[in-house]
Amino acid sequence: MKCLVVTPEKTVLNMNATFVVLPLIDGEYGVLSGHTPLVARLGAGELRITGTDNQLTSYYVEGGFVEILDNTVALLSMHALPSKDLDVTRAEEQLTNALARPSNTPELAKIREEKLYSRRARLRLAKKIAESH
Repeated sequence: MKCLVVTPEKTVLNMNATFVVLPLIDGEYGVLSGHTPLVARLGAGELRITGTDNQLTSYYVEGGFVEILDNTVALLSMHALPSKDLDVTRAEEQLTNALARPSNTPELAKIREEKLYSRRARLRLAKKIAESH
């Protein structure tokens, strides 16, 4: 099956895969070839793709949607970067900045909560990658 990752700026990834694990808003979701059609909302976290050569490719994705159709897994995400490019120190700074955001109105509280969710996911993945090296 084909796995595509597209951001507003560019196509980040276009590869053949045997298995894809998606970070949906309500948990991880695995996809094999021949999967039934699906449209779902992406959360923030690790996208894992097992290539046809059995090599694992990992990306951090944040928000957007995924469409599974005709043996293609197409992710449209606001942010997507290789997991190996994540930096623990930078992720910790981003979480600290998110914690400092104001939340004194319902709108600001919602924005702060969304930032905290994505920054915690980024930090978890950055730590996981750092520990594996």
